[in-house]
Amino acid sequence: MKLFFVVLVSVLALSAADPQAKKDTSKEAAGATAKATDATKSSGIPADAVKDADGDYHYTDPQGKKWIFHKTPFGVSRGEDTGERETAKATATSGAGIKATEDGDKVRFERQGPFGVWKWEKKKSELNESEKAALQNSQANTNTKTTAQQD
Repeated sequence: MKLFFVVLVSVLALSAADPQAKKDTSKEAAGATAKATDATKSSGIPADAVKDADGDYHYTDPQGKKWIFHKTPFGVSRGEDTGERETAKATATSGAGIKATEDGDKVRFERQGPFGVWKWEKKKSELNESEKAALQNSQANTNTKTTAQQD
């Protein structure tokens, strides 16, 4: 009995599916190429955009508005250039927000992240620019605190 219902449901499902209708491919092909050229023209990177070291393209339109174009796996992404990215990069390379403590040949770091405090440690010889800046900032803060306490 179960086998009968399985066969019946399969037959009904297959009969309900529409057979592929024959389509005029010449009209669709012409429409597809027209749509493709419109899409690339509207979402492409302008010819006079300038590429930076990060792979982004910077462009100023005739109205004076600045734009950033970025290639993604899904196409080209466009966003208004507000200057926030440069500020964020400068903050990241300056070591702001990172607490560093020396422990012999190693340095321990702490930084507040979106899910709590991030902790890591590295050898002094393996530090990157932002970690070196954080270490220098923490040493400067320690020196100012020490001199303030002596006064």
